Amino acid sequence: MIGLFDRLARPFLRTLDPETAHHLALRALRLAPLQAGGEDDERLAVRAFGLSFPNPIGMAAGFDKNGEAPDALLQLGFGFTEVGTVTPRAQSGNPRPRLFRLEADEGIINRLGFNNDGHAAAMRRLAARATRGGIVGVNIGANKDSIDRTADYVAGIAAFAPLASYLTVNVSSPNTPGLRDLQQAAALDDLLARVLEARDRAAEQAGPTPVLLKIAPDLALGDLDDVIGVARRRRIDGMIVSNTTVTRPASLRDSAHSKEAGGLSGRPLFQIATRMLAETYVRVEGQFPLVGVGGIDSGAAAFAKIKAGASLVQLYSGLVFRGVGLVRTIKDDLVTFMRLGKHDSLAEVVGLDAAHWTAEPWPE
Repeated sequence: MIGLFDRLARPFLRTLDPETAHHLALRALRLAPLQAGGEDDERLAVRAFGLSFPNPIGMAAGFDKNGEAPDALLQLGFGFTEVGTVTPRAQSGNPRPRLFRLEADEGIINRLGFNNDGHAAAMRRLAARATRGGIVGVNIGANKDSIDRTADYVAGIAAFAPLASYLTVNVSSPNTPGLRDLQQAAALDDLLARVLEARDRAAEQAGPTPVLLKIAPDLALGDLDDVIGVARRRRIDGMIVSNTTVTRPASLRDSAHSKEAGGLSGRPLFQIATRMLAETYVRVEGQFPLVGVGGIDSGAAAFAKIKAGASLVQLYSGLVFRGVGLVRTIKDDLVTFMRLGKHDSLAEVVGLDAAHWTAEPWPE
């Protein structure tokens, strides 16, 4: 049913303002009758952060900002989904227009600015579905006008640790002024210390909740060294690589929108995000798993992320241009690639090409 709706509605949605189209798609997903898909091939199963994922394909944060449709997304075949980014207080984000399709490049630029309904609304929704199972992470952030942004992250940990399968500390959005400064070593060390202390306090009632750090693809390698050094010392559970980029690749063809301010995602992000993933993988040295994000629009792209160092992958922009059938296509392709390579599990593939990626010239 949803596949038929997708094929019929997607051409119409592409004629609308991107943000309007997003709201309609989310509403349709909430209301459409969905049937749970069949069991995933056992070779797609992944164990990471103490969690068992039926397959490695996740919905990235940004689509379901307020926890309105996690169960519908899981029924579409995702192995996990991530709510958010959620801030303590509701905020409207940046002025519209703030979301732009780069049709010729199959990319998207957004400067949404953490528009969301706040902690309380998301908590109510997640509490209402808490017994339904499935892996649902929560991506937490800080309010734009917050005096103590680290306190906002601590509040997010306390609010969602009892409700989330894992928590993502998002310090890498380019659309909240000054937020990426929290990736600097001293600030990040203080942030992670306070966040993990809050997680440990919450664990007394909620049990252990993995904490992941989401970083930008635009870090200089020296800064990446610092970030990973802090992450390893603080013993976080994993990293998500990466958020959107503020750079504009020379290959962009969409002159109408490519100069818009904001973070670029979709196919143009693939090379730089995958390079940053591989650089992260070789520095982490197996201390914790990585989630690869950025430009995944095919099974081949997902497999390349895994070979670059990702145990799991997430996508969002690819659905805009490929539709919800992309999830099934990627899973089928991954099984085919493993069969051709005579691999029994995805764990055998993780990081196989990381050294190759780090040896290539830096993407332009």
